[in-house]
Amino acid sequence: MQGTELQQEAERQITICNACRYCEGICAVFPALQMQRSFAAGDINYLANLCHNCGACYHDCQFSPPHEFAVNLPKTLAEVRNDSYAQYAWPQALAPLFARNGLKIAVLTALSVTAFFIGLIVLNAPGELFRAHLAPEGFYALMPHNTMAALFGAVFLFSLVAMGMGLRAFWADANAVNTVASSSPSIWQAIRDAGSLRYLDGGGAGCFNEDDQPRDNRRLYHHLTFYGFLLCFAATSVGTIYHYGFGRIAPYPWWDLPQMLGTVGGIGLAIGTGGLLAARRKRLPDLVDQRATGMDVAFILMLFLTAVTGLALHILGGTAAMGVLLAIHLGVVFSLFLTMPYGKFVHGFYRFAALCRHAMSRRHGLNPAPPDRPVPAAARISGG
Repeated sequence: MQGTELQQEAERQITICNACRYCEGICAVFPALQMQRSFAAGDINYLANLCHNCGACYHDCQFSPPHEFAVNLPKTLAEVRNDSYAQYAWPQALAPLFARNGLKIAVLTALSVTAFFIGLIVLNAPGELFRAHLAPEGFYALMPHNTMAALFGAVFLFSLVAMGMGLRAFWADANAVNTVASSSPSIWQAIRDAGSLRYLDGGGAGCFNEDDQPRDNRRLYHHLTFYGFLLCFAATSVGTIYHYGFGRIAPYPWWDLPQMLGTVGGIGLAIGTGGLLAARRKRLPDLVDQRATGMDVAFILMLFLTAVTGLALHILGGTAAMGVLLAIHLGVVFSLFLTMPYGKFVHGFYRFAALCRHAMSRRHGLNPAPPDRPVPAAARISGG
């Protein structure tokens, strides 16, 4: 289903859920929909991004297939959610390209940029590509810091602008019907909910994967991925402050802050993304949007390769493999930055915005708080 037809199907299922309310203790989606009787497109996109796709409501639902009502809210909201990434993408002209060929584009971009950097290294330092480099300047002997900063700064700035414009459009659309006032306590609650992945536990029993037994593995892998990425970003930020603020030029000793943050973050990111790739293969097909496989896998794969190549560069930085490893790592990072606004990466921003609206709505009485009692795990496992 596409466009309006998918929105109408989502509204049909949401209306059934709103009448039943058996799943109201599972997550934030059901309390959020209880105070409305009709749903605009912006409301449905908001609910879709509020959903964490834990799968618990699918197993609870007495109206799930093969029932004639055919309620499958996790998959339907996943389809709406993935469509919302393209709907709010900026510039719009690039969205269909990445949606159709996301994985191919990410891999080809990484390979092309890797080849470009290899050529650049050979051009600037003939004969140095396969030689061990033990000089104090490390890999900056192969590629000047200013060149690297200019190239990656430009593509990263573009990604930030593109994601900011998309988030701005999503926020305006999601709040078009029920406008809520912002407040610091509400934003803090949203930060806590996002940081703890509060709604990725199926109401307490866990996340559903390859069978109808709840597990929490995806939540763990998400945590390792998220906080590993933040540590790697912090390592880069500290290194930038060292370089431009204090004149301390990389490379840094293993015990210095950029190295420690990057190493711990890279390990967490590698384990987390590797776990997510493995968990994705075990997910019930009934719960996922099969159309979005390309960009979903591209995003996780680029994060995984960023972590692995970064760790390899850290370990083998003083060997003859450094030149090629540097080119591969930079190619993967460039591809990651370029594809971030058009794939799964944006789900973190949209989901946080949805959690903000939900927290603000609860604070101002537009939505009831989720009940204190969770739906019994036994009922979830048995499907109601």
